[in-house]
Amino acid sequence: MKRQAIAEALRDAIAEEMARDEAVFCIGEDIAVPGGWGGAFTVTLGLEKRFPDRMINTPIAELGFFGIAVGAAMMGMRPIADVQYGDFLFLASDQIINNAAKMRYMSGGRCQVPLVMRAPVGATGRGSQHAQNMERYFTGVPGLKIVAVSTAYDAKGILKAAVRDNNPVLIFEHKLLYGSKGARVESGAIDATSEIPDHDYVVPLDKAALRRSGSDVTILGWLLMSHFSLDAAQQLASHGIEAEVIDLRSLAPLDFQTVGDSLKKTGRVVIVEEGPKTGAVSAEIVAGIQERFGHFLKAPIMRIASPDVPVPFSPALENAYRPNVAQIMQAARQMLSSQ
Repeated sequence: MKRQAIAEALRDAIAEEMARDEAVFCIGEDIAVPGGWGGAFTVTLGLEKRFPDRMINTPIAELGFFGIAVGAAMMGMRPIADVQYGDFLFLASDQIINNAAKMRYMSGGRCQVPLVMRAPVGATGRGSQHAQNMERYFTGVPGLKIVAVSTAYDAKGILKAAVRDNNPVLIFEHKLLYGSKGARVESGAIDATSEIPDHDYVVPLDKAALRRSGSDVTILGWLLMSHFSLDAAQQLASHGIEAEVIDLRSLAPLDFQTVGDSLKKTGRVVIVEEGPKTGAVSAEIVAGIQERFGHFLKAPIMRIASPDVPVPFSPALENAYRPNVAQIMQAARQMLSSQ
């Protein structure tokens, strides 16, 4: 066992999968510059020394290198495509949505696209074009698997599972959870380190994770919000409120089985999401819960999300934009007081 941060765990996962399967390669911007950072957040640091022929630097041309990755996957390779910031997925969206997600369906299952796509998201002082949470734009695309990693253990196991999957998998990673060091350390970073076993393992791409058991209210979150939710639950416990915290982890497909099992105990749900509330992933989750488990609800579902504005650049405004622990606690108390 060894304790690692998310960036380190992802790096080891990539290295192990490349060593295991010669069809695996990485492609992206600045991911293999000698003496460089190893991508924007150090994930691929040093891998160009171990795999010089399978670490491919590209120009700033997301549509182009995602097209290369899709084509390579269709021909039997297993590419890992890396964008510096999740916002840049907009530039590659035609390849992701119209090709990667649809080729298996359009070919009657004869053409597989085993493609992994990695994207950093979250507000971290970089302004509106480098700070968006992109989950909402892709969870409704049939043919894509969407996952969001919140711990180093999950990051390694999910990436390994994604590489071995025969479908396109989009992995979202929060910039404040990487645990990068040196020149890439992030102000306001959260400790997402984990004990990582020495043996090979994978984490399922379709299962949520129960982070804390409770009987009064269920709190659902992912990425940074799963950590805020856990913090809120621990503080609520000192006030006699026992919150159950579920890290959804898989956003497409959603693990309604785990959510339903929790809801049957608590009867109350708070969903926390970084990003604007209108058209959010949480809206789809609310609809799914209501359709499946509405008769178990003791109170209306509550959503906590960002306001419907672009991510601000000012640190003070950015902190006001992002949901926080106090808001989660207030929502839980309000839900229980209305019974």
